[in-house]
Amino acid sequence: MLTVTNYAIRTTQEGKNYYALELTSDEPEMVLSRSTGRYYITARKCFMSTTFNETVCKNFIGKQFPGSITKVECTPYEFTVPETGEVITRQHRYEYSPLENGTPEQAVFGNQFETA
Repeated sequence: MLTVTNYAIRTTQEGKNYYALELTSDEPEMVLSRSTGRYYITARKCFMSTTFNETVCKNFIGKQFPGSITKVECTPYEFTVPETGEVITRQHRYEYSPLENGTPEQAVFGNQFETA
């Protein structure tokens, strides 16, 4: 399950504003810090674009939805760790998946292509 924990205003390339909901996984994740060599616990988060206005986004905070947040490879980019200010290079991003376990293709097409 995912919980809506916040929302943010975003701007398109054309200069139009829209809102995105912050989704947080209820599954804890253990991560090894590169700077300290110690483990810490975190949760995966991602933002999902919406067609909602700010009032609706505020009302969604605390609501839960089925699905998971998956790690997807992407072009490398720099990321600043909010807690430490450390700048790291990442080669992944997190995206919403409509299934707890599975692929977006399975969510759209079902299991019709699975073999027994």
